[in-house]
Amino acid sequence: MKKTTLMAALMVVIPTMASANENGTYNFVDNWPTHYVFNDGTDIGLVLKYQYDVDRFSNGDGRLADAQTNRRKELGFYIKKTGVYDAVVGYDFQARTWLDTYLRVQSKAILGDDLGTLRAGFSKTPVGFEGNTSTGATTFLETALPTQAIYANRRIGVDWAWELPHYLVNAGYYSGGDLNGDNDGRMVAARFAWVPHKQPGDVIHLGISASEESPDGTVDGRNIYTPPTARLRARPEAGFGARLVDSGNLLHTDHIDRVGFEGLWISGPWSLQGEYLHAAVKLDGGRPSYEANGYYVFASWVVTGESRPYSSGNVDNIKPKGPYGALELALRYSELDLNDNPIFGGRESDWTLGVNWYINRYLKLQANYVHAQSNRRNLTVDPNVVEVRAQIQF
Repeated sequence: MKKTTLMAALMVVIPTMASANENGTYNFVDNWPTHYVFNDGTDIGLVLKYQYDVDRFSNGDGRLADAQTNRRKELGFYIKKTGVYDAVVGYDFQARTWLDTYLRVQSKAILGDDLGTLRAGFSKTPVGFEGNTSTGATTFLETALPTQAIYANRRIGVDWAWELPHYLVNAGYYSGGDLNGDNDGRMVAARFAWVPHKQPGDVIHLGISASEESPDGTVDGRNIYTPPTARLRARPEAGFGARLVDSGNLLHTDHIDRVGFEGLWISGPWSLQGEYLHAAVKLDGGRPSYEANGYYVFASWVVTGESRPYSSGNVDNIKPKGPYGALELALRYSELDLNDNPIFGGRESDWTLGVNWYINRYLKLQANYVHAQSNRRNLTVDPNVVEVRAQIQF
């Protein structure tokens, strides 16, 4: 209770400080001391993301417990020189997991011609639009059901990205799992997008992506071998909720094929976004592949008139134009099917209503109402969720 009161107080005091002018005190929106730029253009600084969530569940059949705690506590450092290179390292102290940690170089600085960027290190894989959106810039508190279950997240490897006026190409090879000691194996992945409209407030983005991952078995400290495995599951779009649909461990996995189709339309304060994801898990021993699929679609309206920003094939937080911030309303429907005989992982569909208040460039308040419907092995759970988030990010 004390933490909730403290966060509420901060969300009142900080916007007041941020809007102070020469008649007030310190305006940290214009004087945020988080980076330093040298004379040669080298920029070095730190990044921080802090999220505090409150989740309240009803009609959850006793499987979902109310919670309020930190959702993310991320700290990172970067160094970059525009048009030449950038490098980042990040860590989430709440989940105790590594975030983007890589070095990226611009081909034009080396070859004289712009042939894209080359990145090496630990970064997000390209199959999935919402999965590649920053967790601080999502329209809803949590990603949709299919993104949770199918998106592969980060891997160690190298990738190449080339952005043209109306096209985006991204391809990568990943090997060695991740920095958290999980997901051993290899993956090849690629994404292509056509962007016939790419102006502020006027965007059409259509994309397709695919990957093939070959997981490796692991040996733990007791010399116990675990064969290659895959597992697809999702929460009811609430960070602290139990997983209502779950494929279970799919042992002796040979490879995992993922495919994604994505679309985005932005017209002034209005936008539509949708995505379809499919995964096929090929099992050893001549057993049939296990297949799962899902999709989501959502609409957004920025009541205060701003547009959702778009660049490099993805979206970002809305930048408020007025002194009282920007207000956004959004509605999403998502669906996930993890049933594929003889594996009954369950089916779920969610409706999510969202309200976002972008107080300024660094502060954001979000509220979601989720109505979920799930069925797994004839067990039906249809929870309602009310969730609120306070976010500070720079």
